Amino acid sequence: MKEKFDRIEIDEGVVTTLWLNRPKVHNAMDDVLIAELTKVYGLLENDKTVRAVVLRGKGKSFCAGADLNYMKSISSFGFEENVKDGNKLAALFKAIYDSPVPTIAVIHGAAFGGANGLLAACDIVIAEENTTFAFSEVKLGIAPATIAPFVIKRIGEFGAKELMMTGKRFKAREAEKWGLVNHSVSEDRLEEMLDKTISQLLSSAPLAVKETKRLIEEVVGSPGITADLINLTAEKIARLRASEEGQEGMAAFLEKRKAKWVE
Repeated sequence: MKEKFDRIEIDEGVVTTLWLNRPKVHNAMDDVLIAELTKVYGLLENDKTVRAVVLRGKGKSFCAGADLNYMKSISSFGFEENVKDGNKLAALFKAIYDSPVPTIAVIHGAAFGGANGLLAACDIVIAEENTTFAFSEVKLGIAPATIAPFVIKRIGEFGAKELMMTGKRFKAREAEKWGLVNHSVSEDRLEEMLDKTISQLLSSAPLAVKETKRLIEEVVGSPGITADLINLTAEKIARLRASEEGQEGMAAFLEKRKAKWVE
């Protein structure tokens, strides 16, 4: 990746790690960070060598939400400017959610406000157990609007009502209970859990993983178990069985060896 970024540090590879790199302000989001992160996910979408993306934060926190100076600047915006700004943030969350490869968020320190949009858009979230979470928007007289589609998809209507309307602070164990995070672990097990998750992903066929991610979205988006959905699933399994990966996977199983894609 030839592009240089001011707010993001990138460790490239089969598993690419994106580090939010504003540690002095707890990786708070401003317009530059939002634009850079959106661009990076767009570039990664077309990189066929990447099999997973990890999103992390440098320093003491994953992300403290919106940058104070950024908040001051947008406080004077008119309605149309605010709509444009909201759409830019929503586009970032959508870019993460739409990533064709698995996305893993590793959370520590704090995840306030819009930070929860970043993690909710990821496929798998691993949090250090002492991380503090909050949907703090209501304390500022606003609503967690742009993050809502992604967070509610993760935790459901009534979990969102309690956490978003109270704006209370809560730890990773409670976040795990609500489904906001997949795994809440001690600090000394954070890297172990990440390595284990990555290892499991890299032992799976790359195309099959992408197709499974797409399949889940298609099933969730279906109005029910319709004839169209049943046909879609039948066609998908037929294509994958006949694919190069499908043939290699079956051959490896029968020959009792590792498949070629296993890292």
